[in-house]
Amino acid sequence: MKKLLTLICIILVTANANAIDDKIVKSKISKVTVFSQGAQVYRHASYSVSKGVTQVIIEGISPRIDANSLQVLASGKVIILDSKYSLYYPEPEKVKLEGLPLKIRRNIGLVEDSILGMDYEILTYQDEIDVLVATKNILANNGAIRGQGKVNDSIQLLQHAIDYYTVKMMEINKKLQVLNRKKYRGVKKRTGMKRRLVDLKNYQNNADLANKPKGPSHRITITLKSDETVNGKIDVSYLVSNAGWTPLYDLRSDINSGKVNLNYKAQVYQNTGIDWSDIRLTISTNNPYQNKTKPELHPWYVDFYRHANYTNRESYDQGSKDKNKLQKRADAYGLTKPAGSPEPAAVEDEETIVLFSSNFTQVIDHVISAEFRIDLPYSIESNGQKHMVLVKNVDINANFKYYTAPKYDKAVYLVAQLYKLDELQLVPAKANIFFDGSYIGETYLDPTTMDDTLNISLGKDPNIIVKRALLKHECKDKVIGTKMEKTYAYAIEVKSLKSSSIELIVQDQIPVTQNADIEIEATEFSKGKLDERTGIIEWSFTLKGKGKKDLELKYKVKFDKDQNVVI
Repeated sequence: MKKLLTLICIILVTANANAIDDKIVKSKISKVTVFSQGAQVYRHASYSVSKGVTQVIIEGISPRIDANSLQVLASGKVIILDSKYSLYYPEPEKVKLEGLPLKIRRNIGLVEDSILGMDYEILTYQDEIDVLVATKNILANNGAIRGQGKVNDSIQLLQHAIDYYTVKMMEINKKLQVLNRKKYRGVKKRTGMKRRLVDLKNYQNNADLANKPKGPSHRITITLKSDETVNGKIDVSYLVSNAGWTPLYDLRSDINSGKVNLNYKAQVYQNTGIDWSDIRLTISTNNPYQNKTKPELHPWYVDFYRHANYTNRESYDQGSKDKNKLQKRADAYGLTKPAGSPEPAAVEDEETIVLFSSNFTQVIDHVISAEFRIDLPYSIESNGQKHMVLVKNVDINANFKYYTAPKYDKAVYLVAQLYKLDELQLVPAKANIFFDGSYIGETYLDPTTMDDTLNISLGKDPNIIVKRALLKHECKDKVIGTKMEKTYAYAIEVKSLKSSSIELIVQDQIPVTQNADIEIEATEFSKGKLDERTGIIEWSFTLKGKGKKDLELKYKVKFDKDQNVVI
């Protein structure tokens, strides 16, 4: 017996020594890095553990967490054995029979009994009322009272009948009034009892709801091992979805300053289930949900594929065998046709080349990203609403020029040319344009284009007048041998009403052709620059204040006189 007790004690001591303590610690969101999709949440907590193995539990975690992104750092002389995200369902508390809940239940029983007794009492009143009402009806419908029978022949009998009717009806009515008052008081009392019963049951239901298990608790459990009592800090970070930001720009320009002010804003939103209160934000252009795997090229095979319309069974079978052989060869190379791909059309006795390629999606690897740390604290509720956050405000050197293409629009536009936008780490987005304090409109800012210069139109300038006219006296048609030669001439006039000089770009064009039988030649374009490939002519010059500039454009089109060319 002593040996058995000793063995039990040893087992209990060993079990206590190997037991893992659970400690729930309070944590707070210290900062958040918001990506274009998703956000990285950083939590900070303090802990205190004794010697041995302890599970430190951090609650209040977003249900939108990506468990694979969990990272944990701990200060102090501890070893992190494990960290994991889990859902915890708390067990309901047992309902206590003693105390107030039991009293409430007894009150419910008493009220229910009282309501039942009151129902019987009201029913008794109603039975008496029904009897009196029936008696009243019998009395009122009696023949003597209604003047029927022999009673009409005797005034004495009639007088006795009326006296009897009067006495009885008064007696019945008094009794009915008493019974109706008692019934009314009983019904009113029963209504109050039922209201009291509803209140008591609602109290019981609320108590039961309080004891029912709440929704799942999202928590992070960190297993720490220590050889002594340790106090320290824990930093936890994880990625959450249902959050992000969209860029928005304001461009404010003043031609006198020669600069454009760029106001870089971020519309931050989150619906992660946890409010972000008084935290430091970092705006990142990275997207953690974007594939980072570089593309892989695979062999691209070319083979013949024969199509034919088969007229008999033998040729059809032979064609099927050939097709099966080709399909086996394609399968051997891993070149299966994607599901849902249309079948090639059959062509009689025609041999076509089919290019087989594996169905791979090419992904661009965005390795470089920018982060903007916001110095001001922000509070963003988990409701999906957008909050405007100022990311950056910077002045950009700009070159202001005027631009016109009078062939399509005789207005002159002021254009701001911005350089070196790649250094600002911008992302494509809409931009509101303000010029000289006035709202001009909006444009789309796309720094990802391959151009070194970004041109932003700031609107029309009515102080510069442009005219473009066809010079009919110089437009000629003549036949040279088998060729028809058409000559076109235009005069472009630019006049400035401004007092200061401006940089002006004028664009026009001549037609281009891909037909060798049509010859096009620009004979006069006032020293402009001609792009032979596009046919666009550009004049760039300085127009003095109150100045004027005349440009001339002539070109010839030569083609076979038997043909008709539409210009």
